[in-house]
Amino acid sequence: MATIFTKIIHGEIPSYKIAENEEFYAFLDIFPIAKGHTLVVPKAEIDYIFDLDEAMLGRMMVFAKQVAKALKIAVPCKKIGIAVIGLEVNHAHIHLVPVNEIGDLNFEKTKLKLAEDEFKTIQEAVKTNL
Repeated sequence: MATIFTKIIHGEIPSYKIAENEEFYAFLDIFPIAKGHTLVVPKAEIDYIFDLDEAMLGRMMVFAKQVAKALKIAVPCKKIGIAVIGLEVNHAHIHLVPVNEIGDLNFEKTKLKLAEDEFKTIQEAVKTNL
């Protein structure tokens, strides 16, 4: 059965898409820990990030880097934190999170509830800077 990320990639579930190429898809997390929290996923349905072959993992990191650079401009912050947890969805993914202090990358804190217009504003700001 297809993962929720595969359904998002195929357009079966709507998303706030940030970027896409033939191999990867980046979109805003709808349960963010910070404004601009973005997920980068491979289009191939691979459960564990370290099951990606070395070349694909490298390309995924380069793709994530491009998204992170645009995200940092769109959502002012000190840095873009990166996390790979992989427990919540059985589909490899990288979290890109705008951070100003170490606690900003705490996945146990309460998730933000953003309005649709806030998501769209962030989405457009990031896409503009790609």
